[in-house]
Amino acid sequence: MTASTSVDTVAPAAHFDVSKAIDDSGFTTLQKFTYVLAALAIVVDGFDGQMIGYAIPMIMKEWGVTRAAFSLAVASGLMGMAIGSLSAGIIADKLGRKPVLIASIILFGSTTTVIGFAPDVTAIAVIRFFAGLGIGAALPAATTLTAEFIPFRYRTMAVITAIVCYPLGGMLAGLAAAQILPVHGWRTFFFIGGSLPIVYALVLILFLRESPKYLARQSSRWEELRTLMSKMAHEVRHVAEFTDGMIDAARRGSVAELFRQGRARDTSWLWLSFFMTQLAIYTAFSWLPTMLTTEGLSPALAGMGLTAYNFGGVIGAVLCALAINRFGSRGPMTFWAAMSAVTALCLKFVGVTANPEIFLWGLGLHGLFVTALQCALTALCAHIYPTLIRTTGAASAMAFGRVGAILSSFAGAAMITAGGASAYLNLLGGSMIVAAIAIGLVQSHIGPKD
Repeated sequence: MTASTSVDTVAPAAHFDVSKAIDDSGFTTLQKFTYVLAALAIVVDGFDGQMIGYAIPMIMKEWGVTRAAFSLAVASGLMGMAIGSLSAGIIADKLGRKPVLIASIILFGSTTTVIGFAPDVTAIAVIRFFAGLGIGAALPAATTLTAEFIPFRYRTMAVITAIVCYPLGGMLAGLAAAQILPVHGWRTFFFIGGSLPIVYALVLILFLRESPKYLARQSSRWEELRTLMSKMAHEVRHVAEFTDGMIDAARRGSVAELFRQGRARDTSWLWLSFFMTQLAIYTAFSWLPTMLTTEGLSPALAGMGLTAYNFGGVIGAVLCALAINRFGSRGPMTFWAAMSAVTALCLKFVGVTANPEIFLWGLGLHGLFVTALQCALTALCAHIYPTLIRTTGAASAMAFGRVGAILSSFAGAAMITAGGASAYLNLLGGSMIVAAIAIGLVQSHIGPKD
């Protein structure tokens, strides 16, 4: 009786630091399950995001349109991604990560399906803009959710391996394209690619949990947080108040806060890094198969070029994550950026039609460096910005990077037209030289893990 009375009269704890509790505790089954759900969301994001690159050569041939005519369709999708990235970040910091992630997946899944009904390039451009809104919104929401569920010692590896699911999705899109496009055509390709995310969104509605660090800022949802933390093996029955352990006077979701309290320098160099990296990456995502067919490769072999690029990115991201865990982010990320430039420029000395196998291997090596770097940049965002503005920070950097991606829709086509493979590779290599310099100038890099 005495013991029971003692338990019942335990005084409520004044504060429970959610961030500290997560960082200092183990990696529970619920956290691992949430990580897998977020990673799979990024897979379907990458799948739908890169479908257009595989389909462009076939659509151009069927409709008899030029690369320049298709540039607007590519640009509209990337413009939608930029707006989606920025808007989703602000909304997710206000309304939560889960609803934004689910809504974005439903949006890009449904609109990708509609592309299969498009009668002309203009219709594709309009539809692709709305698909881009969802594609751009999903990645920052999913990566922030991952970062906020994972203990600090696993966080960098978890975020990078989650983000690497974007090129993994692109690689799967390439494998699907090789099977579907020659037999069933590009319309069926979009029907299938758009349906998969809609089904997965239903899975997320049922099983995905909201970020505990976000819930800590919402006193009206503390009972939900209490249940969540209990399932993550924390004793919170008598907690009176939850905090996320990061006291910050920042206004929730304010882009201006990214330039305050000493963050202006890192934000500026980070944005430039994203800009140049996405200029290079989306030049590949949108135009690599088209460049290879222009140089004389078959459509099937040209599609394998982008698949090899994405496959290299998957391997490179894991290697880069391991290097960052061991040495911190400054050295590995600068090296990865420099090697992205070197591999692109060295490919100028390999004949596309004379040595297609060597060229495809070279594209895989280039993808190993540049795509992995994009993954590491997003992990660096999660490190630089505090919880209140973390999604806004990641989304704003991605949105600025999307400006580089939008430029790629015109620059890639222009380079192919003006100078073929050589000019195209100059664009890739030159972009990454600037990115390497910018990454080296970021001050608040991730430190090595003990």
